[in-house]
Amino acid sequence: MRLGMPLNYRAGIVDIADELVDFEQAGLDLVLVAELYTFDAVSQLGFIAGRTRRLGIASGVMQLYTRTPTLIATTAAGLDHVSSGRFTLGLGTSGPQVIEGFHGVPFDAPLARTREVIEVCRRVWRREKLVHQGTHYRIPLPEGQGTGLGRPLKLINKPVRERIPITLAAIGPRNVELAAELAEGWQPAFFHPERSAAVWGESLARGAQRRDPSLGPLDVSVNALLAIGDDVTGLRRLARQELALYLGGMGAVGANFYNTLAQRYGFGEAARTVQELYLAGRRDAAAEAVPEELVAGTCLIGPASWVAERLAAYREAGVTTLNVTPLARAHRDRLRLVERLRDLLD
Repeated sequence: MRLGMPLNYRAGIVDIADELVDFEQAGLDLVLVAELYTFDAVSQLGFIAGRTRRLGIASGVMQLYTRTPTLIATTAAGLDHVSSGRFTLGLGTSGPQVIEGFHGVPFDAPLARTREVIEVCRRVWRREKLVHQGTHYRIPLPEGQGTGLGRPLKLINKPVRERIPITLAAIGPRNVELAAELAEGWQPAFFHPERSAAVWGESLARGAQRRDPSLGPLDVSVNALLAIGDDVTGLRRLARQELALYLGGMGAVGANFYNTLAQRYGFGEAARTVQELYLAGRRDAAAEAVPEELVAGTCLIGPASWVAERLAAYREAGVTTLNVTPLARAHRDRLRLVERLRDLLD
């Protein structure tokens, strides 16, 4: 199982770059950079690539609505170049609240757009003639002046790899099916090992039936908050608050994908209560309404023996990449948590 870590936004990338070097030496395999309401992912990933030597870098995730397919492809190729082949393209559709509310772009046809973006990216990386006449993207535009680019000039940098790994962030049934069919990796949110098969098993199986064998086994990449010790269970309040934010505030009633996921996990009544409380401004009450089983099942906060049991459950559920957020104030303590987790994984 690979060990990754989402970039911590408590400070800017310039301030924590030295810490990433330490994590790399401690055995961390991968760092993921999200795109939120502050900085883009690309500039930070390039900075990390220049400061590290072995650490894999990944967008976690890049929203496909905010860039053209060819820009996504060339950006990924550039990041793969500056990192000497260490980049993974994490893609996701995000949701209407971000895409329409912040970027001002219509949120439509997520499945079809994702499929077309992947097709264009792989064609660019293979340096094939770029002609794509899809439903949502047409290259070149039929009414435009271009005729489609042939093979790039020799002076243009050649991509390090013809196939840069793609990980799709997906939790809906059809999105997950698409990930299992087309992507090298799949990144679900709030992964509960014991309940995952009931929610996603059929989608994964359907997608796997159409999967190209050359893609290899699907990398299942999940996130979890991490704290190891006999006196750390109080930190589960942070996991509870995060779940309340996503279940309650990441989308309107009827359009919150995370709330729907909690309902599919079997926490329907609680999920609706959390949303009602959160949208009413009662955030503390919303956090308290998050079921303890959902909190404990989606985090790694507890004694070492309990964390070891949870790691076994993740393995049993097919997880191959575990991305953790170590909960500690000091860098040396966060580093120690990653080292302890690496020991438990080994």
